[in-house]
Amino acid sequence: MAGFDKVVTSYAEAMEGIKDGDTIIAGGFGLCGIPEGLINEIKRKQTKELTVVSNNCGVDDFGLGILLHDRQIKKIVASYVGENALFEQQLLDGIIDVELTPQGTLAEKMRAGGAGIPGFYTATGYGTPVAEGKEVKEFNGRPYILEESITGEFAIIKAWKADRYGNLVFRHTAMNFNPMAATAGKMTVVEVEEIVEPGELQPSEIHTPGIYVNRVIKGNFEKRIERVTTSK
Repeated sequence: MAGFDKVVTSYAEAMEGIKDGDTIIAGGFGLCGIPEGLINEIKRKQTKELTVVSNNCGVDDFGLGILLHDRQIKKIVASYVGENALFEQQLLDGIIDVELTPQGTLAEKMRAGGAGIPGFYTATGYGTPVAEGKEVKEFNGRPYILEESITGEFAIIKAWKADRYGNLVFRHTAMNFNPMAATAGKMTVVEVEEIVEPGELQPSEIHTPGIYVNRVIKGNFEKRIERVTTSK
């Protein structure tokens, strides 16, 4: 069993090997299902010139947003900017390169990258700035644009449970981008709430098989709520 055990006990070990200029694919949607501790470790390491692929960039003081303060991110591929004022300001000031990508296209870029598919055609974005410079092809009389898939040196993932072999279970909406992102990293590191022994997870409940996972760490999560709305 020891040879298949993917559990590490420190964040330094979890993110060992990350270097300046790497592409990091991050799971999460807003602040839901984000790998909080792994992001904090990238902050601590002060790794620079990163390309980050994620639905969005957290908020100013939490999630991926904390990497903007010391300008650790060179480029971000995302579908949404709105909740992070610093991200928005750096975009407008030309400090950070941003590739805005339709949300479904971004998910498929990750999934295709993990499946070894270099590109795919989609109608989404045709006739908009998203399509500029991209190949267009017609299928059944409808135009589609060619989108390239995405892979990265690291994928950082949040899951609910994992066994020591790296098999993953996600919980409710925290699944979001995590399963696709997990397949697209050369080194996939997963932060989880609970680690169980092999055999405790039923095959039917596993969302991402351990073949995609390199390292697992048990995290401590703040699980901050991005925006609280209550009725009067």
